[in-house]
Amino acid sequence: MNVVNVLEECAKIYAHKSAIIFRQEQLSFVQLRDKVFALGQALLKLGVKPGDRVAIYLPNWPEYVLSYLAIWSIGACSVPLDFMLTEDEILSCLDHSEAKILITKHKANISFAQLKAKLPSLKNIISCQSEDQESLSFEKLLAEGRSCSPEVKIDERDCAIIFYTSGTTGKPKGVLISYVQLDAPPKSMAFFVNSDLSAKDTALCALPFSHLGGLIYIQNTITFGLTLVLMERFMPLDFLRNIQNYKVNFFWIVPSMYYALLQLKEFETFDLSSLRWIVTFGASNSPEALRRFQQFCPQACLLNGWGLTETNAPTVVLPMGSKNIESVGRPAPWIVVKIFSDSGQELPVGQIGEVVVKSWVVTQGYFKDTKLTQETIRNGWFHTGDLGRFDAEGFLYIVGRKKEMIKVSGEIVFEPEVEASLQKHPDVAEAAVIGIADKLRGEVPKAFVVVKEGKSISTEELRYFLRQHLAHFKIPHYFEFCDSLPKNRVGKIDKEQLSKLDYNKSC
Repeated sequence: MNVVNVLEECAKIYAHKSAIIFRQEQLSFVQLRDKVFALGQALLKLGVKPGDRVAIYLPNWPEYVLSYLAIWSIGACSVPLDFMLTEDEILSCLDHSEAKILITKHKANISFAQLKAKLPSLKNIISCQSEDQESLSFEKLLAEGRSCSPEVKIDERDCAIIFYTSGTTGKPKGVLISYVQLDAPPKSMAFFVNSDLSAKDTALCALPFSHLGGLIYIQNTITFGLTLVLMERFMPLDFLRNIQNYKVNFFWIVPSMYYALLQLKEFETFDLSSLRWIVTFGASNSPEALRRFQQFCPQACLLNGWGLTETNAPTVVLPMGSKNIESVGRPAPWIVVKIFSDSGQELPVGQIGEVVVKSWVVTQGYFKDTKLTQETIRNGWFHTGDLGRFDAEGFLYIVGRKKEMIKVSGEIVFEPEVEASLQKHPDVAEAAVIGIADKLRGEVPKAFVVVKEGKSISTEELRYFLRQHLAHFKIPHYFEFCDSLPKNRVGKIDKEQLSKLDYNKSC
């Protein structure tokens, strides 16, 4: 993706049409282009060269969008960081990436002076909405920068992004995304929704820009000329208000967000008729939530999908109009997906094994981690760690992660399957299942359950309910009722936290 050319084209075609709406303030495509180019020129003046890493540590503000695009306009490499990260985590990522610039804002308990002191590679800190001795003003750089397009030669094989995934405590894991791969998500979106994307559309983003799910909104905005309604964070009531007020046409969120929306007492009072399609990605326990949501926007298509940061999701998506919502769909034509055994052999239709992917969209590896790259990408195949199967019609079903497989007296139990059955109970708001050690059986399932407000369920009632949906060995041996479940930074249930004894005691 040549961001300079794309922005020039958008400004020419869409001009004063709204590109971004944030807190009722609008930024047109012409303003977007001018601000991006001004920031890009300012970064060049600060000495940023093609290939240099520039980190972004901001909330979901328009400044995050400007920073991404400005970095790409000059051929540098963006290092997006989640604004929930602690100082130690930021330090780890900045040190590992050798970031030259940090674009951020003031945050309590974060000392930017200490960051600069500890990181010799960090030359400048650019701060939004504040200015001090340790930082440059984002607003002044925009005002002083020339809004002409940067003339920088960019190699499509160069690195455009380093995504730090799976949390960032301990050893950082930086996924490399090249400039040519910036085209992958928009190309997949256009294919999977049958070109049902245009400048007439309005999308709603409540996912963090530090993750691929949030970034795809930015890519689609400048690729298709649509209007992006931006939320700093997901707030269920405000999310529904935005759909109604801005006549939103589509969005994608994680299953836990659907559950939060459906639990609102006011949910049925909102007008969701503008929605044409809604999406969830990769979670096997989402079909029921999608179907319940669609009752209030029956004209909207349900789409389930799957993909990883490393495969530049969306990788596999359900075809428009399909009712097979239990499946995550089929891959795009330029992506090959297969099911491999532990020995690396392709498995026949119907058999469960590891999902592997081969395509130009797949990451070239992990930054400064040759060992992990070689372990993950073997003979050209990216090994995802997800377990799945294909049916006779070529539809893919994800049954869980390898680490979500429980062996109960030799029988295989997939945690997402049990979670999906629990989610069918009308009084269950959320559920998560993990395997715990058992002297007799090796492992047994344990369920963590959040009951809907005003409802009550007993362990015996849940066991009886599950017997109607699961084989006896799949039924959890232990149930723990909680007020809430821990979530990671994209709203997915954090099972590592569930497995910690201190959390279990607090439920």
